[in-house]
Amino acid sequence: MATSSDESMLQKDTRRKLKQFDKIRGKEVQTGEFWDVVVITAVDKEQELAYQLQIAEKLNRKELPLGVHYHVFADPPGAKIGNGGSTLYALTCLEQLYDGQWDHFTILLIHAGGYSQRLPSASALGKIFTALPMGCPIFQMLELKLAAYIDFPRFMSPGVLVTCADDIELFSTGTKEIIKFDKPGFTALAHPSSLTIGTTHGVYVLEPSVLPEHYELEYRVCRHFLHKPTIQMMHQAGAVTKMRNLELHSVEGDGEKGTASSEIVYTDSLFYIDHSTAKILLAFNKEIGTLSCEIDAYGDFLQALGSEATLDYTRNTVNVTKKDTQLIEMREKIFWLLKGTQLNVIVLNNSKFYHIGTTKEYIFHLTQDDKLRAELGLQSKIFSIFSTESEHLAKSTCFIHSILDSRSSVGSGSVVEYCRLGPDVSLGENCIVSSSCITMKTIIPTNSFVYSMSLKIDGQLMYSTIACGLEDDLKKNVKSLSEIQSLQYFGIILPYCLRLWGLKASEKLFSDNSSGLGLWNARIFPVCLSLEESAVLSVSMLNAVHNNCQCGISDRKLLSIAEMLSFKDVEDMLLFRHKLREEIGIQFKT
Repeated sequence: MATSSDESMLQKDTRRKLKQFDKIRGKEVQTGEFWDVVVITAVDKEQELAYQLQIAEKLNRKELPLGVHYHVFADPPGAKIGNGGSTLYALTCLEQLYDGQWDHFTILLIHAGGYSQRLPSASALGKIFTALPMGCPIFQMLELKLAAYIDFPRFMSPGVLVTCADDIELFSTGTKEIIKFDKPGFTALAHPSSLTIGTTHGVYVLEPSVLPEHYELEYRVCRHFLHKPTIQMMHQAGAVTKMRNLELHSVEGDGEKGTASSEIVYTDSLFYIDHSTAKILLAFNKEIGTLSCEIDAYGDFLQALGSEATLDYTRNTVNVTKKDTQLIEMREKIFWLLKGTQLNVIVLNNSKFYHIGTTKEYIFHLTQDDKLRAELGLQSKIFSIFSTESEHLAKSTCFIHSILDSRSSVGSGSVVEYCRLGPDVSLGENCIVSSSCITMKTIIPTNSFVYSMSLKIDGQLMYSTIACGLEDDLKKNVKSLSEIQSLQYFGIILPYCLRLWGLKASEKLFSDNSSGLGLWNARIFPVCLSLEESAVLSVSMLNAVHNNCQCGISDRKLLSIAEMLSFKDVEDMLLFRHKLREEIGIQFKT
């Protein structure tokens, strides 16, 4: 197990970074003190606008460092291009904006495109704006990223640091060691993980260490990068090693751990591209023109690196969402472009990697993960109003930016964010309720997910609420109506749910069924004139399935989640949060 000194040092280093970031929130930063440019990617122009509005609000409220160039770049219209394609396109946008100036910039590139189907409460406003119960003003994932990486720009040569929006990297390098991104090519952080974790991540095959023992920070060279390998592949490639006195706490939402007397591998997180290599990628993007396939920044860039990299991976499409003959051709081009480029690895032996991209992970880390709570100082209640002595509030709950009547009831393991809940609202265990207003008598069953959205339809402000099971698979698709019995809503087959709601299965029930039929594009969520009516009605549908009773909605206008996102009114959603903020602020002052 990890020593108490390791745990203490990691927590101490994390708290130092958080305090350091707090000092520069709302302040002008000096050149070299912080990032020159922060880029957030978006999947389309609508998402780009949503992100820009939220960044503008943060800057107005002085929640972010000032004097930094913040940009949001939407992927070009057309085929999905993946986070690798987004990286290439972002480089093009930077050159267009800054011409030769960006030769001297330290740039943070955060991939935040996509609709977060595994954590739909982040679908409309973005994963990078997921709220966390910490900080004053409240942190979202963006602030946490900026705080966690606060030391990097001062010891980084011009280039681009690439990271994702839904993970957290915490680490300590000891009292004297400093992480430096100053080598040519790619430089990646690596975290000790169990072999099981390695099967769902990238794994580094490193050159043998010349050090007599393991240190908190080690600079190593990678021979070969494996993308989501099998355990057998890890052994065959020489990626597996052993380490004593180390607790592995990498990723998954159920808190899976390994111990260091067992075998470990080093897994990926963020990586840095020096400016010279970034310009090579930029020239490549100009040469190929418009991308027509998805490129993965990890699987397709990093697998081309290292002395033992081969073309074999280019034809392996096991981990590819959409198989395309053009993908193989593009992978081969990237391989030959990057062949011989060095992959430097900074091994962080006292580090932890958390993923917060699913409903299960979000609830676990915010309500049950004592280690993360201690490391980040996560709170059970932040910027919220309710009676802390209420007998109706269970332990292991989390309230963020919300107003709850003291007579409302909330079950253990539940998260309530950006909500107003009245006295007769009863919320079961392990629920997420987000962006909703419910003041009338309502029972939300255990393991429920509820998320309300403002919509603009034909110029009129409307509302709709996603209410489903916490573990419903919104990404699952089937090809035909005859297969929809394999789709489940709140643990019950979808056709049976449709009968309870007075709906019939038909092609018209699904919007844009070109990619298949699933809960994501099923028109089952009512459109209403008020925020509260939409939440109550959708929860009634959920209760109908839970209690096996009728809840007719056939006379209502219904939308799919996909359609709701296309109609989303970001400004009204942010206005609802603003009104909550003002009311909570007044209460806090009194």
